[in-house]
Amino acid sequence: MKPEPAPIDPSRLPELAMQVMSNARFPMLATMDGDQPRLRPVSPVRTDGFTVYVASLRRYHKTTELVSNPKVELCYLDDGHDQVRITGTAEVLTDLLVKQSIWDENRLMRQFLGTLDNPELIIYRIKPHNVRYMQEWALAYHEVPLTERADEV
Repeated sequence: MKPEPAPIDPSRLPELAMQVMSNARFPMLATMDGDQPRLRPVSPVRTDGFTVYVASLRRYHKTTELVSNPKVELCYLDDGHDQVRITGTAEVLTDLLVKQSIWDENRLMRQFLGTLDNPELIIYRIKPHNVRYMQEWALAYHEVPLTERADEV
């Protein structure tokens, strides 16, 4: 007999989704390389609601992929097999105050890149269009409402 997941209160979906994101920490980022999907783990440098910031280097192949097609999906999977999928658009972060704040908060990025004006550094802001939550292989996604908080910069 197939196990039945516990019912979910729809008002708790944003909280449950953010909990998965916090617990999983390292989402998989899907991009397109022409007509070939590419998937890789990433380490977000900031998360504001469902807006996720990812640092990269200009020489990395994902930079070329995102220039050609900025549509992406992030997938978080926690140890309990709950998952969150964020479908969105990656855009290069140009806001210098936000970049400085991210830089100040990320010691590893500072050690690796030396200075904020390193020409190799790109920070992508992944703006969510759709967020879905699935409880432990329930085979049914729940649409997570995007609130003002999730869309804030």
